[in-house]
Amino acid sequence: MPRPARKAPPPLQVDTVRVVLAGTALWAVALVVLLLLGDRVDRVWTWTCVAGIALTGVGLGIMRLQGQIGRRDADDDR
Repeated sequence: MPRPARKAPPPLQVDTVRVVLAGTALWAVALVVLLLLGDRVDRVWTWTCVAGIALTGVGLGIMRLQGQIGRRDADDDR
């Protein structure tokens, strides 16, 4: 098996909290649009948006338990 010609690049530093909150903002916008449309749309879409927003809390809790939240600030001090 041939060896790679170049060294692998370092992993990207991504602010995962910002990414999660941006996705939540999109769910919230979709929820507002669906609520404005009222009875013209199926309620399953409204509950899908509510579930997407609610799962943000679960995701952020898991990220906190894994140490992903706040770790970047500690790395910047080095």
